[in-house]
Amino acid sequence: MLTYVSPLPTWITVTLIALGAACACAAILGALLKTGLAWQLGTDIPNDRSLHVRPTPRVGGWGIAPVAVAGTLLLAPGLWYAALGTAFLATISQIDDRRGLPARVRFAAHLTAVVGLVVLFPADAPWWILAVLAFLMIWLVNLYNFMDGADGLAGGMALFGFAGYAVGALLSPRPLPELAWSAAVICGAALGFLLFNFHPARIFLGDAGSISLGFLAGALGYWGWCADVWPVWFPILVFAPFIGDASITLARRLLRGEKFWQPHREHYYQRMVRSGIGHARTAVTWYVLMVAGIMLAVCLLGRAAIFQWSILAIWAVVLCIAGVVVDRRWRRFQSTLSDN
Repeated sequence: MLTYVSPLPTWITVTLIALGAACACAAILGALLKTGLAWQLGTDIPNDRSLHVRPTPRVGGWGIAPVAVAGTLLLAPGLWYAALGTAFLATISQIDDRRGLPARVRFAAHLTAVVGLVVLFPADAPWWILAVLAFLMIWLVNLYNFMDGADGLAGGMALFGFAGYAVGALLSPRPLPELAWSAAVICGAALGFLLFNFHPARIFLGDAGSISLGFLAGALGYWGWCADVWPVWFPILVFAPFIGDASITLARRLLRGEKFWQPHREHYYQRMVRSGIGHARTAVTWYVLMVAGIMLAVCLLGRAAIFQWSILAIWAVVLCIAGVVVDRRWRRFQSTLSDN
């Protein structure tokens, strides 16, 4: 199978790929808004669990998914399953956005895409490790959907997260340019979407966008690990703020006996927005955290394992402290409301 070979220096190629993808995604989404089709394809109506106050088209996936799929097939055909799995999940999710699908049908689709990846491209590891990784990838698919609730947040996480993948794939002791090309396409598509999604948002991702990005984050992370481009912790560290928020919030809801899949406003980012920090400052705060984690992840590539895991533990503590700060601010905010 042919693989794209660039005549340009590597970093220029990555930049041009990302910018091209950004322009393509922005053009698609701009056309949907200008023609009014965006409103017909799916609209998010505010409710008591929303952070926004006006109806907003949820068509981000219509720009991100086609660009990510086409770009990956063209530039990184070896990652064809990531592209086809994305197309499959985007289609199912768009149907869910328009008509609604039972949770079991959505989960079956997620399970099919992830298990297909692991079965068709098995790593040289015990079966139980592959099972754990499959579970984590399914969780990543869903948590990306859970975290799509504030202007600029999920789009920014995709922009920086896949940029981190691209940099890691090139700076690794065992670089894989093909993986970097695909990550650059997705990073650029996220930038094109973010032009319309940063506060005040004109469009949202919708399930077709968030589910697709969650799958791609897991699929490319798995691919990099299988190819020995990065250790298994690398994708986790890159998306650590997202993973930490969603996982802790889920654990809390499960401990209280609540249905975690139902809409709510208990995520850390939601508490930040609701307590007065606002959409823009919340997004920027998360960007800073994510960029710091990505820089750590890239710097740790090729280091001794004991050093890697020590820094990972320290970073986990830093994120936990950030969560404690948000919780304290939230309690003060709630106390102020009660007093008034």
